[in-house]
Amino acid sequence: MDELQLITERTASVPLAESGALASARERLMTEIAATEAENVTPLRKRRRWVWTGVGAAGLAAAITAVVALAPVEQVGLEPPAAAADPVTVLRNAAAAALKTPGAPPKPDQFVYTRTKQPDGEREAWLSADGTHDGLIKMTDGALFPLPGCRNGRAQVYKGDEPLKGVTEPCKPSPGYRADLPTDADAMFAYLNANHSGHDGDVNAMGKDVLTLANENYLPPAVRAALFGAAAKMPGLRAIDHAQDAAGRPGVGITWPLRRGDDPKVAKPVVIVFAADTFQYLGTNSTAVTASGVVDAAGQRP
Repeated sequence: MDELQLITERTASVPLAESGALASARERLMTEIAATEAENVTPLRKRRRWVWTGVGAAGLAAAITAVVALAPVEQVGLEPPAAAADPVTVLRNAAAAALKTPGAPPKPDQFVYTRTKQPDGEREAWLSADGTHDGLIKMTDGALFPLPGCRNGRAQVYKGDEPLKGVTEPCKPSPGYRADLPTDADAMFAYLNANHSGHDGDVNAMGKDVLTLANENYLPPAVRAALFGAAAKMPGLRAIDHAQDAAGRPGVGITWPLRRGDDPKVAKPVVIVFAADTFQYLGTNSTAVTASGVVDAAGQRP
């Protein structure tokens, strides 16, 4: 088979990658070319003609395929191995994967259920979809923490897990279903900056705000995609080749700098973990999302 035809067939359906993702693949390509030239050079070196035949042509085609195949998952569904992971590319791929996830909206009187594994055991949460119904948090040891719904601007006050009769407090609904959030990465980034929990420029606080939304809230696909897209804009991101979430599931990790002044011997960085093949959000190195869904009542499981 003609080598140019071979190369064309290998690469025809594969879109081009972004230039930032090509460094390692380009190096492999040039190594293959150099090796092929060394094997096929004539005694008259001044001719310097490459002869790509047999195994050399097939190997070269494979090398070129490897170069163009490093495209975002939204284009081809593939991504380089975790060892070569770029944090921005991983988060963009996670956004593309989230966008393809089914996301039928819950009914206002339903509950968003999430089970997470944490260092001190498991936590189950039932969040009111519209924030007006009474939700619940349950811990492994059986401890219950009521989540009073906000109705007409007032919420029931509890002492432990017992309501105080006739005692309410001002409130705003805190819905578990967040259809009110931006669906564009730039707009989501602006929202996170405007509603951050830390001081201006606190990347660590913004990262934790991202996790707060990702862990126990039900986000429409476009909103979840915007959240990961906004996270990709955070400065100082770093990919971790082989990470594990709190449940021990392997994946590719993304982390960010600690706060200025934090002691690295005491303060451990948060690592967001995504499945390396599907880019599904798994959780973090301290909290793993092991089950989620929508149910009709607090205490019910999917």
